[in-house]
Amino acid sequence: MNIPPLEIYQAKKRISPYVTRTPLVRAHALSDLCEAEIWCKLETMQPTGAFKLRGATNAILRLNEDQRKRGVVAVSTGNHGRGVAYAAREQGVRAVICLSSLVPENKVEAIKSLGADVRIVGNSQDEAEIEANRLTEEEGLIPISPFDHPDVIAGQGTIGLELLEDFPELNCVVVPLSGGGLIGGIALALKAASPKIHVVGVTMENGPAMVLSLEAGKPVEVEEEESLADSLGGGIGLENRYTLSLVQELVDETLLVSEDEIGQAIQYVFETQRMVLEGGAAVGTAALLAKKLEVQGQNVALIYSGNNIAEKTLRKVLDA
Repeated sequence: MNIPPLEIYQAKKRISPYVTRTPLVRAHALSDLCEAEIWCKLETMQPTGAFKLRGATNAILRLNEDQRKRGVVAVSTGNHGRGVAYAAREQGVRAVICLSSLVPENKVEAIKSLGADVRIVGNSQDEAEIEANRLTEEEGLIPISPFDHPDVIAGQGTIGLELLEDFPELNCVVVPLSGGGLIGGIALALKAASPKIHVVGVTMENGPAMVLSLEAGKPVEVEEEESLADSLGGGIGLENRYTLSLVQELVDETLLVSEDEIGQAIQYVFETQRMVLEGGAAVGTAALLAKKLEVQGQNVALIYSGNNIAEKTLRKVLDA
């Protein structure tokens, strides 16, 4: 694992001038429905609309002067690229973002608007990574992984520290699960404080790379599929160094939700909380509504990880 929890506290101090300390709000209707205290961490209120800004900012602030001059490259399903582009612009660092053709147009345009050089390559995150690796080797750009990077993991873990401060009674956290940077960082922070906190990862049924890797006991390749939870797509990397072991060691339970269940959760949150979530952020709510997770009597935190859903997709879901 090799990421001391102290790194998360240092990341919190480092990034605090540049990221939003997001609010924690009670989900009244969902709390009543589940007979539990359910509170939502609104990473949707970051300047980039998603939690990814934390890890990206921490990673860029850790660059030395030579690395800053060379610039950075990132592979992304959208939100990480936007976070890297934003943080790089704030620090005056060149950023190249490699995306696949599956990334929604609204996310592509948001990254371009931040001044990053956008490359659209192939039909999967793995194919886009080939271009990023080429840029690293041939142009000397510094790679910033969307999840498998100690500085990125520590940055995401600052969410866990804020949860401990705002919700000390917390005994269960439900986190969107993709490459494992978000849940790994949060679990590292929470378990260091209280090993009894139950950490649940939720992802979509379409190409659940981390879940399949956990079952195999090693990183496995998956075919990336279209999903409402597009931000959770892609593999975990066959050379995964950090997040698989973090998830193996610290995550207590993983769950899968269907496309219909994700759509219903987006709709439910909009109707009951008047909040817009992208599919990847709604998977925890989807698991609760589908009764795949029993939380009666518990103090639960849901991570609302992002709100960068395409308008046409949101309209289609809400009209369903």
